[in-house]
Amino acid sequence: MGHVHLNTKDPDGQKKFWVDVIGAVDIIGSEKTKLAFMQAFKLPGVLILLRKTDSAGGTDGSVVNHIAVKVQDLSGTLAKVEAAHIQIVSKNPPQAMLLGPDGVRVELTEDKSLVQPVVFHHVHFYTTKVDEMKKWYVATFGAIGGKRGRFEAADLPGVNLTFAPTENPPVGTKGRAIDHIGFEVKDLEAFTKKLEASGIKFDVAYRKIPGADLAFAFLTDPFGTYIELTEGLSEVGGGR
Repeated sequence: MGHVHLNTKDPDGQKKFWVDVIGAVDIIGSEKTKLAFMQAFKLPGVLILLRKTDSAGGTDGSVVNHIAVKVQDLSGTLAKVEAAHIQIVSKNPPQAMLLGPDGVRVELTEDKSLVQPVVFHHVHFYTTKVDEMKKWYVATFGAIGGKRGRFEAADLPGVNLTFAPTENPPVGTKGRAIDHIGFEVKDLEAFTKKLEASGIKFDVAYRKIPGADLAFAFLTDPFGTYIELTEGLSEVGGGR
């Protein structure tokens, strides 16, 4: 997919959660130049990036209500969760919802067929405009529209995007614990020009980081999700 960028007051707590409990790999040691000294943890399908700063709140009430991973062994993972004193919001096997550090909600779903112990699975949006949001992601990023269970959804490489209805308009992600989500794009410069030609405005225009083999741009979707587009970030930590 790309990455999920967290604002955190407790980087050590986030590291323990993602590495010791969830099973991500800490990769920052060899990537300081490219990631500007941010902490980074890798799961199959996604990077989790940390920035130490206060946030305006957790994921509850935000347009990105939670993110989700699949695990081979739910009971084994929940044993680690309990040992780490992480709150289990709900448990209904084969799923469980956790409240991680900084109020970040993370859903676990057991899939015993996984080759790896854990993989990234989906980003779960809450919105008052489900159909419009789904259509926007399909039109803008070429996501494949469909359903995930009872939810409207769309798929991109490495991630399912799930759209759930809510009566209360959620707040945007920027400044929250999940500040933004990121998609890795091939030929990013050409892609940003295509989006601009379609009328999309960028918060931060396309730019390259000198000497880092990395390019990026930022935009905000019409529903309040702050999005970073990157090229080269997928190579961090040894590629996909």
